[in-house]
Amino acid sequence: MSINDQKEFTFDAIVIGSGISGGYAAMELCKKGLKTLILERGRMVKHGEYPTASKDPWQLPTQNKVSNDEVEEHYFKQNRLNWWVNQDNKHWINKDSDYDYDEVERFDWIRGHHVGGRSIMWGKHCYRWSDIDFEANEKEGVAIDWPIRYKDIEPWYDYVETFVGVSGQKEGLRQVPDGVFLPPFELNCAEQHFREEVAKVYPERVVTPGRVAHLTEYDPETHKGLRGQCQSRNRCWRGCPYGAYFSSVSSTIPVAEETGNLTIRANSIVSEIVYDETSKKASGVKIKDSETGEEFEFFSRIIFCNASTVGTTAILLNSRSKRFPNGLGNDSGELGHNIMDHHYGMGVSALVPGFEDTYYKGRKPVGFYIPRFTNIDKKTKKKEYKRGFGYQGGISRVKNIPEDAIGMELKNSMFKPGPYRLGMTCFGEMLPYHENKMFLNFDKKDQHGIPTITFDAKLRENEMKLREDGVKCAIEMLEAAGCEEIKSYNNLTAPGACIHEMGTARMGHDPQTSILNKWNQMHEVSNIFVTDGACMTSSGTQNPSITYMALTARAVDFAYKQMVKGEI
Repeated sequence: MSINDQKEFTFDAIVIGSGISGGYAAMELCKKGLKTLILERGRMVKHGEYPTASKDPWQLPTQNKVSNDEVEEHYFKQNRLNWWVNQDNKHWINKDSDYDYDEVERFDWIRGHHVGGRSIMWGKHCYRWSDIDFEANEKEGVAIDWPIRYKDIEPWYDYVETFVGVSGQKEGLRQVPDGVFLPPFELNCAEQHFREEVAKVYPERVVTPGRVAHLTEYDPETHKGLRGQCQSRNRCWRGCPYGAYFSSVSSTIPVAEETGNLTIRANSIVSEIVYDETSKKASGVKIKDSETGEEFEFFSRIIFCNASTVGTTAILLNSRSKRFPNGLGNDSGELGHNIMDHHYGMGVSALVPGFEDTYYKGRKPVGFYIPRFTNIDKKTKKKEYKRGFGYQGGISRVKNIPEDAIGMELKNSMFKPGPYRLGMTCFGEMLPYHENKMFLNFDKKDQHGIPTITFDAKLRENEMKLREDGVKCAIEMLEAAGCEEIKSYNNLTAPGACIHEMGTARMGHDPQTSILNKWNQMHEVSNIFVTDGACMTSSGTQNPSITYMALTARAVDFAYKQMVKGEI
C-alpha cells in the first residue's frame, strides 16, 4: 500500500458498531474534532428509511404474522420467543440462515445488522444504576468489584440524559436515582389507582411511570439531530419517522455527520483488530466487504469496540497474535466469560374493575415501572437469594369481542371497549458466573471465514429462587389493588431472551481478573476501549442502555485527554 493509499485508510478513531453505544462514541469523538470511522457489519440505514412505520394493521401481510415456513427457514432461533419476529419489524432482525451460532446451553441471541443496530427497535427504558448495584459484588463476595461507583458516572448520566431526552417522574429512590427528566407519560386512571392501592399496603413498592427515551417535549437546542415530539403512536420498533425516541440514526449519527468528521462504512464485517508488537498498541482493524468480498485494513490512533456484547467479544477473541494467543487483551483469561442477561418469562395478568366509565387518549409507548425493592437494606434482606427484580407493565382497556361474533355483531363489538386489563412482567438480575461463557469454534467458520460463536450459559440456583419470589410479590400487589381473575406464570427463559446481554470483557481493578480498567480502557492495550454491554461487571436489575451511553461519553472524554497529552 502506498503512503497516499494508507492516508486514505487512516483515521484518528475507529468505532466498531453503530448502535446505542457506537453511535454515541462516534458523536462524542467527532465533536472533539477527531476524524472518525464507523464500521458497521450490516447495511446502510438513514433516518426516515423505515418501511412499515406508517402502515396500518390491514396494510401488513398475513395479519402481521410471519409464516411458519419463513420462520423455519430464516428465523429458527430469533423467533423462539414466538413474538419477536413480525411483518412490521422483520427487516430489522438478522436472519439466522445468514449468521447462525452454536449452543452448548440454549442462548437466545437477538440481533440486527444495519446502521443503527438495535437502537432502532430497543425498548427505550432508561434507569440509572446506584451504588446498591456498583457495590454489590464486593459486599457479597460475588465475582469481582466494580472499579467505579455512582459518583464517577453521575455527571455523565446528567450529560447523556439531557441530550437523549428521558421522560420520567422523580421518586427519590436510592435504587434508581432520579435523573434529568422530561415530563412523564402520565399513568392512566387505572394505573394511578394501582399505584395508590399498592402504596397503602406495600409503601416500599413504588409504581411509577416508565422512564423512557421519548421526547414528551422537544427542544431543538438540546435534542440535536433529526428529532421531534412523540406522537403516541406506539409503533416504535418499526422505526420512528418523527425521531421522537432516541436512536443512532435520528440522533447521534446525524450530529456526528454535521461536524464533517464522520465516515460511515456499512457492509463491513470486522474480522480482527491488529496488534502491533513494537508499539504494544492496536494499529488498526481488518474488515471484509460483505457485498464485494474485498478485504481492507483501516488504521487509527484509538479504537472503540461497540459491536454489542457478543459481537465485540467475538472480534477480540478472533484477534490473536504472538503476544495475545487467546484473544486481544486476554491475559486474565476472562474474555468471553461472565456473560449475563436479565431473565424474565415471569409475571401476572388480571382484570382491574371499577373504571368502565373512563377511557384515555392516544397509545402512549410506556406504562408503569416498579423498581427493585428487595435486598436493598437490612429491612428488605432476603435469605433465599441475592439481588433483586423489577417490573414493567401497563393497564389498558381491551376489546370485548365474542369468539363466535360475525357480521353486524362483530362490527358493533369492535367499537365497544371491554374492561381494563393489567399485564406485568418481572425482570430479574443474573449473577456473573465464570462458568457462563461464549467462545469461538475456530474449526467451524461461516461464509466470510469468521469462526462460529458458541454459547454455554444458563440460569442457576440463585435465579430460580429469585423468580419464585418475583411472581409471589407480583400476585401480592394485584391482590392489594383489588384485581380480579389474577393469573400468574413462571416460564423459564434462556439467557439472551431479554436482549440485555452483557459481561464477557468486564471492567475491574486487577488485570489478572478483568479486561478493562475504570475508564473502559483495555488493561494491556491502551488505545482500545470497550463501552458496550461487554464491559459490565454485574447485570443490575435496570435496563442497561443509558448506562452504556454514560460510560461511553465518559470514556471518550478520557481517551481524548490522553491523546492530547500524547499518552495514547
